[in-house]
Amino acid sequence: MFGKFKRLLTIGMGAMALSACTVIPDGDRGVIDSAPPVADSAPAAAPSADVLPQDLERHRVALLVPLSGNNAAVGQSIANATTMALLDTGAENLRITTYDTGSDAGEAARRAIADGNRLILGPLVRDNVGNVLQPARAADVPLITFSNDTTVARNDVFVMGHVPEQSIERTINFAFDQGARNFAALAPRGDYGNRTLAELERIVTERGGNVVAIERYDRSNTSILSAADRLTTAGGFDTVLIADSARMSAMAAPRLKDAGDDLPSLVGTELWSNENGLTRVPEMRGAWFSAVSNDRYDRFAESYESRFGSEPFRIASLGYDAVLLTLRLTRDWRPGRDLPDGLLTDSEGFLGLDGPIRFMSNGVGERAFEVRQVGNGVFTVVDAAPSGF
Repeated sequence: MFGKFKRLLTIGMGAMALSACTVIPDGDRGVIDSAPPVADSAPAAAPSADVLPQDLERHRVALLVPLSGNNAAVGQSIANATTMALLDTGAENLRITTYDTGSDAGEAARRAIADGNRLILGPLVRDNVGNVLQPARAADVPLITFSNDTTVARNDVFVMGHVPEQSIERTINFAFDQGARNFAALAPRGDYGNRTLAELERIVTERGGNVVAIERYDRSNTSILSAADRLTTAGGFDTVLIADSARMSAMAAPRLKDAGDDLPSLVGTELWSNENGLTRVPEMRGAWFSAVSNDRYDRFAESYESRFGSEPFRIASLGYDAVLLTLRLTRDWRPGRDLPDGLLTDSEGFLGLDGPIRFMSNGVGERAFEVRQVGNGVFTVVDAAPSGF
């Protein structure tokens, strides 16, 4: 199903293996520009040939990420990954210009639109989507956001992040297949906890099981411990979802079961991915969670570190994949024109570093997750991610 996208990925990963040291693309390869800083109150600039050259053969694509402020390091990691993707693929038909959303995401978007960009990769966080969407929608420019919040998805806003609800669905279905029927949950107060609990209750109801107890807590050490004690006192469950980080989950686990006990089974979310500290907690052994495969990401991370001298943020793979996706779109998209309707929602989807993804008509990106089990010092894949949909 994903055969027609595999060549792009093969080219990219093959070039990665060479561990090229050049960071700035040269000649007629794809180009990444760095737009000037965006003034807090400056009016939107008109298209300017002396800022960006006229491109008759290249697609202008804007990368909107924070290069200043609290998330600057994450934004720079994504920007570096897009550079890598252009280098690795030898893209000749893309000009990617980076705009800083750190101070004013809306103004960054207006500058991107004025510069003639016809697709926006970004923004990073949910709270910036509305400000970016306003000028983008007026110019018929779609967004591919790196957020994982499906509430911002629209027919012109495509959510590329790893959606927690999809991780929950995969894990709970796997637990049912192993015999789980009666579930309890520990979830922090707030949006993330609300989303994970809603998905848990949906899947359990669909599968004919029961959610017998839920405990909410504030994100403090003593609060989660007290919540775990209340669950244990209530009893009546064979499986517990801990919808929190690896650190918080490791703290709660000894309150829920003794090391070596088969039940209750512990399950988590994509927040446990790459958190090797979990494998050193005896009570966590045998726990399950779901995440996208790391098979291709590990090679990407090695190449990234050799080029930039530091480890990438895990989310940087989205920047790399966004370039691969854009290259796929250019097969049926003429430079200087609006992106044709339907290209982003091709039912065959797209294959990237993080495995297959396809965008639904509502803008939500559907991904393939693998199920991992926490072991003694290692994570083991107990149910591989499907190769397609």
